[in-house]
Amino acid sequence: MTIVLVPLEVQPGETRVAAVPDTIRRMVKAGLTVRVETGAGVAAQIDDAEFEAAGAALVGCGESWDEAGLVLKVQPPTLDEVSKLKRGTTLVSFAWPAGNEDLVRALIEAGVATLAMDLVPRISRAQSMDALSSQATVAGYKAVLLAASHMPVMCPLLMTAAGTIPPAKMVVFGAGVAGLQAIATGRRLGCVVEATDVRLAAKEQVESLGARFIEVPGAEDLEDEGGYAKEASEEFLARQREEVSKRVAEADCVITTALIPGRPAPRLISEELVRSMRRGAVIVDLAAEAGGNCELTECGEVVERHGVTIVGQPNLPASVPRHASELYSKNILSLIKLGIAKGEEAGFAINLKDEVHTGCLLTWEGSVMHPRTAESMGLPVGTVETGEPVSADTNSSSSSEGGVS
Repeated sequence: MTIVLVPLEVQPGETRVAAVPDTIRRMVKAGLTVRVETGAGVAAQIDDAEFEAAGAALVGCGESWDEAGLVLKVQPPTLDEVSKLKRGTTLVSFAWPAGNEDLVRALIEAGVATLAMDLVPRISRAQSMDALSSQATVAGYKAVLLAASHMPVMCPLLMTAAGTIPPAKMVVFGAGVAGLQAIATGRRLGCVVEATDVRLAAKEQVESLGARFIEVPGAEDLEDEGGYAKEASEEFLARQREEVSKRVAEADCVITTALIPGRPAPRLISEELVRSMRRGAVIVDLAAEAGGNCELTECGEVVERHGVTIVGQPNLPASVPRHASELYSKNILSLIKLGIAKGEEAGFAINLKDEVHTGCLLTWEGSVMHPRTAESMGLPVGTVETGEPVSADTNSSSSSEGGVS
């Protein structure tokens, strides 16, 4: 029997929780024992009583870390939290290994098996587990609302007795999940939207939402096999800036979403370009935590520069905690379903036969299992001697079949 722990998130500003009553109910039905730290869902507007009604047991903060075989989190654990985990525990959370080498080393030393939500393979059968996409959807939506709240103009075309108000003009950098959601939200509010992306394949998606695609020569060469944008060259970024500069100068708001996981955010908006923008315009920079797409972005701050308001609020999904938690918890449930067994052997086991589990397996049995992380840290890539699933509690072999509906 696997004990599942859902702890209270301790990172400042984090309001999400890794499981909600609906997903807990399904885990309990599958035979897992679920424990939730008191207050874990309060910031997401989920009372402790709702967790209890779903079948979870409430525990005090720090009480069950050394008993849990499966720990579900949103943010990467702190080093103190890692020290509380018993050897062989499976951790499921975001990890961001490229910027968290100390954490990776701590997980290795602790013998913790880590399924990193930010490393889930981008394949069709893993779409329901894609937490990057689910949280980007929330961020793109909220970015437009933030822009609208700071703009000195209204979004839609209005024809009134006092005269006609033209629609606001919006420019979106990046047509990934966050960018497309920003486009859709901006269009719903009545904005005239233009968008640019380094991937020419994004043109059809942008236009299907009623926006105009700003084409940049060379865009067709900047999409990788997984559908993500590749890192663009300085030459291409210069062409992109030149192509969109006129639109930006006329825009009422600009949403920037360009980001490659594990890399500094590309600089798309220079101070000179900000100077060219109309007074009262707004920039919402979704890449603020990675250095920002705008040269003048200050992470965690809303600043005014050259008459333009620049919003650098990090972790936008945490500003919509209830729905962000519901989406994220379903991503986690879909992932752990691949390792939940029914019947007498009810419990969770990492399924080393499944490409999704092996694709997002960051650490296991004292080794780094993710090749890119191992290479960047100068460590050998870990190997397994068996194709059988590995138990979250004992790291011994057991059969594993999906047991959650």
